[in-house]
Amino acid sequence: MYKLLRDALFLFPAETSHHLALNSLKLAGLLGALGKSQALPGKTVRVMGIDFPNPVGLAAGLDKNGEYIDALAALGFGFIEIGTVTPRPQPGNPKPRLFRLPEAQGIINRMGFNNQGIDYLLENVRKASYQGIIGINIGKNFDTAVENAADDYLIGLRKAYSHAHYITVNISSPNTPGLRKLQYGDDLKRLLEILREEQGKLVQQHGRYVPVAIKVAPDLTEAEIRDMAGVFSTVQIDALIATNTTLDKSAVQGLLHADEQGGLSGKPLTQRATEVIRQFRADMDSQIPIIGVGGILSGQDAQAKLDAGASLVQVYSGFIYRGPELVRECVEATKKAG
Repeated sequence: MYKLLRDALFLFPAETSHHLALNSLKLAGLLGALGKSQALPGKTVRVMGIDFPNPVGLAAGLDKNGEYIDALAALGFGFIEIGTVTPRPQPGNPKPRLFRLPEAQGIINRMGFNNQGIDYLLENVRKASYQGIIGINIGKNFDTAVENAADDYLIGLRKAYSHAHYITVNISSPNTPGLRKLQYGDDLKRLLEILREEQGKLVQQHGRYVPVAIKVAPDLTEAEIRDMAGVFSTVQIDALIATNTTLDKSAVQGLLHADEQGGLSGKPLTQRATEVIRQFRADMDSQIPIIGVGGILSGQDAQAKLDAGASLVQVYSGFIYRGPELVRECVEATKKAG
């Protein structure tokens, strides 16, 4: 059934079909066609001090503004991450900015953190009836200088803190100029120290500890991973999310849209994302959990991420290509392996 629906949606431009699909899903939920918003029973796992009913989550990017939480939750995810959201609303990059590569089961996007701002997202979180685990992914506005990026992340952290089970700091999108500079050296260490200090203040203010995860790119050398792992271990981040989209288009050369600017996700990223997870797991403090994302299109792919050292996984592009069946398959695969 989903394949027929997907084939129909793929007749429209990618961003148009994205909104059509989500709005249709929301309508189905409002009409009671989706059932309860609850996770599929699976292998329960405790990560970041949180008990996840199954290890399969939805990655950030699909629901940037938290407008579809209840509908998406009905598909069985163990957790849902919304965003990336910025302090102020922004339109993102000019359209078209989202491209399907169906022959490769890939997607290229250069969305540019298009969103309605964190206040709008938090209002949607308050309205949602979903009682499960929500992560909020925060970023910086495009017109905030990279050297002042910490200011934007602090706004996001403070505002999201009382509404999230965990917060993700996105420093790895390839579509905000200069953002990935924050992944390296003194810039990385300084940002993390600022956020950890603020997190400590928020714990006292709210009386609860909300973990902060860091999301990194797949386009890293072994030396860069080693250096970053050292910083993460020193600062003791709560979790690592690996990985974001890649700028390496070598796997899709010659395909329609392969030359479009932006980050590539989906099947072409599968192997690289898994390898990055494996390298971080080897180089980083073993107490820091990893959430694996990138090119999960089957239950086997999900288990491979866990075998490489991840404790949880997230899907996005694979979900676009395979639909709710992928969620069930990944939950079952990880349950059997556990």
